[in-house]
Amino acid sequence: MAWIMDMITQYGYFAIFALLALGIIGIPVPDEILMLFVGYLCSVMVLDFSISVLVCFIGAVTGMLTSYTLGKKLGQPLVDKHGKWIGLTTKRFEIVKRWFAKFGLWTILLGYFVPGLRHATSYISGISAMPFRKYFLTASLGSLVWVLVFTSIGYYMGANISFAGL
Repeated sequence: MAWIMDMITQYGYFAIFALLALGIIGIPVPDEILMLFVGYLCSVMVLDFSISVLVCFIGAVTGMLTSYTLGKKLGQPLVDKHGKWIGLTTKRFEIVKRWFAKFGLWTILLGYFVPGLRHATSYISGISAMPFRKYFLTASLGSLVWVLVFTSIGYYMGANISFAGL
């Protein structure tokens, strides 16, 4: 967590954007903790709340679009070639794609609140060739709600959150 504080201290909003984009792509960044900390910084007037929410949202959208594109361009060949190593056979992945065709929009929308699922939904959307517009609108709405919830929690808890010693 200390490295996140250092990044935000040095690079400000750019660090928030980059960390959230990388976190959505699947790099191990503690997204929720990052947004709680951003909300806290807004509550003590270090950052502006509206700008922070916008930057978090744009970072999350950038990450989800990157993941969708990677899934669409590279995903199926990777699953076919290497999926067996993690137990993801072609047959199992076909079951995932059918399930995703049925429940994918809800999974994308609510998946932001489940670490791991948040990362997988964008790739699966691309691999399963979900129409881009449908994906973009659903994922953007889920992202906006997710960003608002966690940044607001950090903001309203404000000074009650102690980041000392992290």
